[in-house]
Amino acid sequence: MAASVSLSIWAALGNGAAITVSLIQFGLLIFAAKRTALEITVTKGWLLVGPAAIERAFIHNFKALEAVEFKRIRGVDADPASYLQIRFWVSTAIKIDLRDPKDKTPYWLISTNRANELAKLLNVAEH
Repeated sequence: MAASVSLSIWAALGNGAAITVSLIQFGLLIFAAKRTALEITVTKGWLLVGPAAIERAFIHNFKALEAVEFKRIRGVDADPASYLQIRFWVSTAIKIDLRDPKDKTPYWLISTNRANELAKLLNVAEH
């Protein structure tokens, strides 16, 4: 899409305008990529995913999901009460089952390219 905008500007206004528009688009794409990145932090007592945080004591179970499982659980088998932090361009995820009597959220579904690494971190670090 960005290329078609630049091509249209070039055809109508010439090289200078096309280069200027292309640089502006490039800057906006970099800005958008940084703003939509999902930050996941695992500490000894907490799991932080984007704006949400949960104590590790409430994590009951977790499983790294491949593309087929991830597609099924975010679609047909989705629970509307679950917490989702998914990005459509990421094909793998981790499902984290919760056990918190004060919270009715059954699980968190988090898209990540490093689902297996995150599962290992959650498994190794102490609660």
